[in-house]
Amino acid sequence: MPIAIYPAIVERSDTGFSLFFPDLPGCTSAGTTVQQAALNAEEALAGHLLVSAQFGDTVADPTPLDRLEPDPDIHEVGRILVRAERPGKSVRLNITLDEGLVAAIDRVTTNRSGFLADAARHALAVRRDEAA
Repeated sequence: MPIAIYPAIVERSDTGFSLFFPDLPGCTSAGTTVQQAALNAEEALAGHLLVSAQFGDTVADPTPLDRLEPDPDIHEVGRILVRAERPGKSVRLNITLDEGLVAAIDRVTTNRSGFLADAARHALAVRRDEAA
């Protein structure tokens, strides 16, 4: 998967801090601290890119941080760069699974590939969190 690094603007909110991506309208994050908002931004960005890919939406390329003009209506606390993996094109695989596991998957979904992809993303996130 290709890596994308998007700029985000952090601003103070009533409950702490909020963060938005100027290149991705509707993609936001929040937290009681700047650090928490920034950490939550990784998940927000990854989710936004994934859903956009699933629906075939065009996603803007990241604007270089130095090219973002200040907005006088926004009380900026800071700017950060947030890294995410852009979903790539699907690759066909031939895998082997226990038949009971396949039956259990089929009982909860009609899309095995999507289910396994979601499970893999979840497992990878857990392992990244454990490694951090």
